[in-house]
Amino acid sequence: MAKKDTKANKEREQDMVCHSCCERKKERSEAEQKALIKRLRMAEGQIRGIQNMIENDAYCPEILIQVSAVTAALNSFNKELLACHIRSCVSEDIKAGDEGAIDEFVKVIQKLMK
Repeated sequence: MAKKDTKANKEREQDMVCHSCCERKKERSEAEQKALIKRLRMAEGQIRGIQNMIENDAYCPEILIQVSAVTAALNSFNKELLACHIRSCVSEDIKAGDEGAIDEFVKVIQKLMK
């Protein structure tokens, strides 16, 4: 029975590992990298603003509106990164005959749509 527990634990650990970032890397152009970092920094600034609002006892609806703006900013980041991923990684893998590329892409979309 211990073998089953160990095997189940290993399977769970494998499911928790992000294979795309741990095993594979993506070289980005300077422009692509700058655009993505810019979006993240804007969201980071918005989050700091929300922290200040809480520290300054801002009215709840005002905070909620700002949280919604951060969510929209991160969604925008995801859209841009996803488009880059499709145009480069997915496209290149399909051209190279990697049939697993579509399955990997479907899994990513499923996780994004939770």
